[in-house]
Amino acid sequence: MRLNRYRLLHLVKNGHKAAKMAHKLLQKPDRLIGLILLGNNFINIFASSIATIIALRLYGEAGIAAAAGLLTFVILIFAEVAPKTWAASHPEKLAFLASAIYTPLLKALYPLVWAINTLSNLLLKALRIDPLHSSESSMKHEELITVVTEAGELIPKAHKDMLIGILDLEKASVEDIMTPISEIHGIDLDDDFSEIKKQLLNAPYSNLPIFNTNVDSAQAFLRTKDVFPLLNNEDFDREKLILLQREAYFIPNNTSLYQQLLNFQQKKQRLALVVNEYGNILGLITLQDVLEEVIGEFTTDPSDSSPDIQKKADGSLFISGNITIRELNRALDLQLPTDGPKTLNGLILEYLESIPKQGTSLKLYEHPIEIVQMEGNTVKLAKFHLNKGL
Repeated sequence: MRLNRYRLLHLVKNGHKAAKMAHKLLQKPDRLIGLILLGNNFINIFASSIATIIALRLYGEAGIAAAAGLLTFVILIFAEVAPKTWAASHPEKLAFLASAIYTPLLKALYPLVWAINTLSNLLLKALRIDPLHSSESSMKHEELITVVTEAGELIPKAHKDMLIGILDLEKASVEDIMTPISEIHGIDLDDDFSEIKKQLLNAPYSNLPIFNTNVDSAQAFLRTKDVFPLLNNEDFDREKLILLQREAYFIPNNTSLYQQLLNFQQKKQRLALVVNEYGNILGLITLQDVLEEVIGEFTTDPSDSSPDIQKKADGSLFISGNITIRELNRALDLQLPTDGPKTLNGLILEYLESIPKQGTSLKLYEHPIEIVQMEGNTVKLAKFHLNKGL
């Protein structure tokens, strides 16, 4: 019963004979338990009877108590505690050896075992207990994460992080990791065309939303690789630029990251605009954003794991208010809640229940923070004091 079922299935698939026998026995645990208890109780009762007879012949009735005490001690040590402790530490060795004995024994004693199980099941049914109902359930999300985490050296740390990242995709939504609308870089078609060309030449991204006046009106995007070959053409103008646009792909803000990864694959898309229930654009998400949740940040500078976090000489950290809570937790190994606001700015505002002023200090979930810079009604930059609270 202590066997690792997943390892057992692996051995069965690889043709391990003893594993096959053990697996077959575990398919019907009521028969296996019936067989084991039948033998166990028979031996204990038989030993008790023999001890009683010997004690009566040697010491009379006074020897019965001594025999009972001595037999209890012997059974506990040699038949219960010692062997079962060893078996719990080496379940595989014992199970494979025992399965070679139990399999033929079960066939030989099957009528007796069947009768015992039948009577037991009738009793359970009379008590309105379904003997065929299994209390085992599929492994929960948190339990599966624990299995991966506690795998020790069997799984390298980098692989553990990736596996946990994959498992967490179902729990997070696109709103948790999207680039907010205030930080979206795009092309405003109302700008002077020479300015638009400069923006295209210096664009840090391969896909850019295009809009008129306000990013809220974005309905399409440009792929810079489609535009670059034409930028130096003298006849290249605004109209030809518009002809290169591609229809924007919109997604609801509550879409899970796992589902969105599948959507990107099915629709052959790499960029999506996130909208709320009213159709207003909340932000932007790319295929790279989702993949980074699994394998970590893509960066050209190994020393710069997150551009939103800057470490200072005194050990403190200057953190952008727009950083997502998930990214902050991952970067600093924190446990800030992710079921509410999605950014550090939102978490601070929710905690204070007011708009803070520059220089305001607070203790956010046991972490001392100072508001370094405000921009309108949002926290632009916050200072974490690692040496005090982290």
